[in-house]
Amino acid sequence: MKAGPDIARVAALVGDPARANMLTALMSGKALTATELAHEAGVTPQTASGHLARLGEGGLVEVTRQGRHRYYHLAGPDVADLLERLMGVAARAGHLRTRTGPRDAALREARVCYDHLAGEMGVTLLSVMIMRRWIVTTEQGLELTAPGAAAMGGFGIDVDALRGKRRPVCRACLDWSARRNHLAGGLGAALLTRMVDLGWVRRLPESRALRFSPTGLAAFTDRFGLAGAA
Repeated sequence: MKAGPDIARVAALVGDPARANMLTALMSGKALTATELAHEAGVTPQTASGHLARLGEGGLVEVTRQGRHRYYHLAGPDVADLLERLMGVAARAGHLRTRTGPRDAALREARVCYDHLAGEMGVTLLSVMIMRRWIVTTEQGLELTAPGAAAMGGFGIDVDALRGKRRPVCRACLDWSARRNHLAGGLGAALLTRMVDLGWVRRLPESRALRFSPTGLAAFTDRFGLAGAA
């Protein structure tokens, strides 16, 4: 056997339909109980516990204990990035779920990808930031420029604090629905948190979809929209 990372084990963990549904549910960034994840996967709580044990052993999920309750969440943004990319491949290859509905359009417009903004709104946000040269593309990836840091500071984001963390400030994440990159990393998470705090956007119940209020959309367009971008 050749030495190196065992991608077959990770693929097998993700490849089970019940576990895939659990992981997709955790893409919302919310921690969920085994009972809630059993409902998402369509399996019994006992079966869900077995799946979660395997996902934990495989390094894909982690558990936090609070009193009598155990809450599961993705092990990190790299797991979310893997799942988002797999969703892109599945969408391109035509492997789509048969259940459709109004939320499909909402998910494509704006949704949570672990902890940052995805969908058309997320892609637009990154495109404009690159157009304004707040972010540039380098050999190492995306990089926040000095004008970009100033703009983020004016939006109430502590860029120095982001730079002091191990997580990259900026990272490109391939959007499964738009097939273009949106902004992840510490800055992507901070931007979504700020928009939620300002009341621009809210999460739809029991969904990864996000909905911008009319005033929030106007504010988003005014600060980050294409109008006036150079």
